[in-house]
Amino acid sequence: MKRSKGQRQGTRSILRRGRHQRGRVNISRIMHDYAEGDRVAIVLDGGQQMGMPHRRFQGRTGFIQGRQGKAWVVSVKDGNMQKTVVARPEHLRPLE
Repeated sequence: MKRSKGQRQGTRSILRRGRHQRGRVNISRIMHDYAEGDRVAIVLDGGQQMGMPHRRFQGRTGFIQGRQGKAWVVSVKDGNMQKTVVARPEHLRPLE
């Protein structure tokens, strides 16, 4: 059988949620207001598919550049390149 090469291949363990977190939406994470220049961590939430960045950015940290609709634009370093990731707040966590 031909191997799948989709965007979400190999995400079974990354996007799995714990037994007590299934179906729950963390309202404080969604309502958190970021300012430009804030540091955030990208942590994918498997319960919310909309606005989910690519799995290569799971666990990366970056800086908020601005807002785009309901999502935030995050500047992330990928190797030696600076990339911009558009992610909704469910997939972001603030860092201090």
